[in-house]
Amino acid sequence: MSGINITAKTDSPGIYIYGAGGHAKVVSALVSACGHEVRAFLDDRAHGAKAMLMGRPMLEPAALIGDGNDLHAIIAIGDNSVRQKKAEMWSGQLKWESLIHPFTWIHPTVKIAEGTVVFAGAVVQPDTEVGCHVIINTRAAIDHDCRIGDFVHIAPGTSLAGNVLVGEGSLLGIGASVIPGVKVGKHCIIGAGAAVVRDIPDYSVAVGVPARVIKKLK
Repeated sequence: MSGINITAKTDSPGIYIYGAGGHAKVVSALVSACGHEVRAFLDDRAHGAKAMLMGRPMLEPAALIGDGNDLHAIIAIGDNSVRQKKAEMWSGQLKWESLIHPFTWIHPTVKIAEGTVVFAGAVVQPDTEVGCHVIINTRAAIDHDCRIGDFVHIAPGTSLAGNVLVGEGSLLGIGASVIPGVKVGKHCIIGAGAAVVRDIPDYSVAVGVPARVIKKLK
């Protein structure tokens, strides 16, 4: 995991938001809270229409990408697999920003990789590492020495105790909790309010208190 220290500040002239749904609105608010300008929303469905979202234009990515511009962007798509596809598709053509809301508490030893967003009220404790294009949502709490893989979504109000490992592409639903030292595998879905007290295998859907696997994903 090639992290960047959270104390690093961006000097981007403005940020493009890739996505135009509800999550994009929250990312737009984050961009503004961090003192940056939202240049436009990039939406594959724009098709040249003069649509607006939150006072900013909605543009097709192809209209901007590849013309030599220095474009700083954040992918504002909640679906982990789609966010991963977009990141891979436009790698090298967009410069991914990482943004942290000013109303958070994050220890200086935490490392956060490119494209990750951390929303208001989140707490991240010492020596945690967070991968690329991760969503740490409103009021999420991540304790010491956790390892969060690329393209993970930690939903609002979720709590991870110390030494938790979350594999690439997994979603931890609203209000879920994970006890110390547990591993959540790759591309898992943990249901809202679930209490994870044992390891969850890759590609599993787990729900309940305590959480149990109810389905395997392809």
